[in-house]
Amino acid sequence: MRVAAIQAIDHYLPERRLTNDELAALYPSWSADKIFQKTGIKERRVVADGQTAADLGFAAAESLLKKTGVDRETIDLLLYCTQSPDYFLPTTACVLQDRLRLPTSAAAFDYNLGCSAFPYGLAMARSMIEGGIANNALLVMGETYSRYIHPMDKSVRTLFGDAGSATLITAVERDAPTLGPFVLGTDGRGAQNLIVPRGGARLPASDDPLEETTDESGNVRTEANLYMNGPAILEFTIRRIPAVVQELLTKAGLTMDDIQHVVLHQANEFMLRYLQKKLKVPDEKFAVHFAECGNTVSSTIPIVLQQLAETGRLSVGDRIMTVGFGVGYSWGANLIVWSPDR
Repeated sequence: MRVAAIQAIDHYLPERRLTNDELAALYPSWSADKIFQKTGIKERRVVADGQTAADLGFAAAESLLKKTGVDRETIDLLLYCTQSPDYFLPTTACVLQDRLRLPTSAAAFDYNLGCSAFPYGLAMARSMIEGGIANNALLVMGETYSRYIHPMDKSVRTLFGDAGSATLITAVERDAPTLGPFVLGTDGRGAQNLIVPRGGARLPASDDPLEETTDESGNVRTEANLYMNGPAILEFTIRRIPAVVQELLTKAGLTMDDIQHVVLHQANEFMLRYLQKKLKVPDEKFAVHFAECGNTVSSTIPIVLQQLAETGRLSVGDRIMTVGFGVGYSWGANLIVWSPDR
């Protein structure tokens, strides 16, 4: 039967490293060790001046195409996820189609999601491949949250890093699906808890200087900066995600014992370890890889998957659970049977 399967994954991190020592120099009450203890992050990558999220996604996709040797003329679907588009219009996917030298017969479009982006992207790629619309898809992610963060807002600057990723998904012949089932969901009541308020049509950008506000923890921001209500995000996650995982397992007719790898969105150390304990996932099944790059939003899950593959921890036939959650609120979970041809 014709199914969609992941063939390869790659990612790209910008060169500049923002270390805990640098941040500790800005925030006297937080030492480098305290930042690490709170977040599990040693350093995060930050784009250079003039470098965009699309540049990161392009670099990841270009590297993947060269490593796999796939014929660019066979790529007929490009999905690009970002909340940091190059332009209001046109869609960045169209720009990337040209930069990557993909054929003009390829469909290309953007979608705007954050930490749940990978399961959503896999769901769309599978639907279009198994529906006969496409044969070879590139799922590209790029994010530059650093551009939205006020330098004196330690609540988010210590967490987020910039990155791009690319995943090749193709039509193959298999006895059973390799992607799915999926559980996708949304609760827009949480939209204000992770947001950049100013800059869109609802509250347009302003040429006038924006007022800086300081919260009770000493974090500084303006309406054009990223705001995160950490306690509300944590409450949403610990309430919703265990139920999502159970729904996925029920849908698949499996238990956690049938899963070889669990890859959650790499938000921060505390949240990951809480969920690991709540879900009763042993260390050998629970993948963590963000200490050197931070929370890269849409790219966290593909970065972990690439690391698992390159270190030989993935075997053909392994079942992988991926779960993304965050801004929106939005969440997505799915199963992957690891079976690349390349």
